[in-house]
Amino acid sequence: MGHIRVRIAAVAVLLAPLAACSSGSGTPATHAEAGGGSAAAEDRPATVTVTPKGKGVRAGEPVKVTAAGGTLTSVTVTDAEGRSLGGRPAADGTTWSSARKASPGTSYTVTVETTTKNGTKNTVTSAFTTAEADKVNKVDWRPGANKVVGIAQPVSLVFDHPVTDKAAVERQLKITTSDATEGSWGWMEDYSGRDRIDWRPKEYWKAGTKVTLRAELNGTDSGDGGWFVRDYATTFTIGASQVVKVDLDRKQLTLERDGKAVRTIPVSGGTPGGDKRSWRGTAVLMAKEGTINMNSETVGLGDAYDKMVDHSMRLTWSGMYAHAAPWNDKWFGKANMSSGCIGMSDANAAWFYDQVRPGDPFEIKGKDTKGTVAPGNGFGDWNVSWADWQAKSALR
Repeated sequence: MGHIRVRIAAVAVLLAPLAACSSGSGTPATHAEAGGGSAAAEDRPATVTVTPKGKGVRAGEPVKVTAAGGTLTSVTVTDAEGRSLGGRPAADGTTWSSARKASPGTSYTVTVETTTKNGTKNTVTSAFTTAEADKVNKVDWRPGANKVVGIAQPVSLVFDHPVTDKAAVERQLKITTSDATEGSWGWMEDYSGRDRIDWRPKEYWKAGTKVTLRAELNGTDSGDGGWFVRDYATTFTIGASQVVKVDLDRKQLTLERDGKAVRTIPVSGGTPGGDKRSWRGTAVLMAKEGTINMNSETVGLGDAYDKMVDHSMRLTWSGMYAHAAPWNDKWFGKANMSSGCIGMSDANAAWFYDQVRPGDPFEIKGKDTKGTVAPGNGFGDWNVSWADWQAKSALR
């Protein structure tokens, strides 16, 4: 996981040369400022108004520039670190608005060049500083940059603070793919209780697809006093088409690659009849965690177990894994006798661990399970119909 800081190079917005002038405070430029107290009225520079202005102004608004008596030939809005708020002028060249919004706690310098019909040019500057944010909303996102992931991996963003203006945030999130994959954003509550938004395709990704997320959130008000003060971006690639079929009634797991079975492994799933049952539906491999300590108290099962477990592959936040379980050796392929995980022999777990990657789907079925994996419990997005998933977008 990582946070990527997006810097936008300061680029002046150049318009067709015409004529110029302005006051940095947003008030009309005087005749003396134009450089000639005796000049004819038609030689006076254009009057420029810039908003916002001053100190402690509210963030989250675009910068607007207006020229009267002339047109804008160049506008740049730059912060103290050299990052620019780009923008576009109106067709008549008299107004300009930044495409991005001003970020909290930031000082900006606005440089404006104008020209008049008679060719009088001028350059003026203006400055303003935005108020600090009450709360900075940060993002934890998956997958990480430059990863190769499985065909069921969603793009997932979890927020530090509540997002009450979900539409405003979603508008700033852009997904591009190398093959125009159809997909949609969907809001949910993460297993941690925080607000979360995922983007998943209508169907599993195609192998080899390249995916880019651009979260242009800097200066966006998330509501409830929270602000974003940076952008995020990540690019990843979809790996081989692999699906893990888990049949708890038959007590076996089959790894399929490109639609063909590679190997079938005898397993033992969750014990029927209570809280130790396994989840059903599609779970997505979240992480390969290797050898870890598993303690039943952390998942509400009392003192049932506390042991080091090899070849651990996380499937849900609630604690369902696929892993080596040599203590259950006599039950593999015969009975479901685990505490909810999908256990297999050391040898099979070692082989399987090497074959799978985060993002691979585990399609789990069985009569005696405790329910379907919820969207926020790991990556249970695929257990929601496409129509219902689209309805989770704040922009529909």
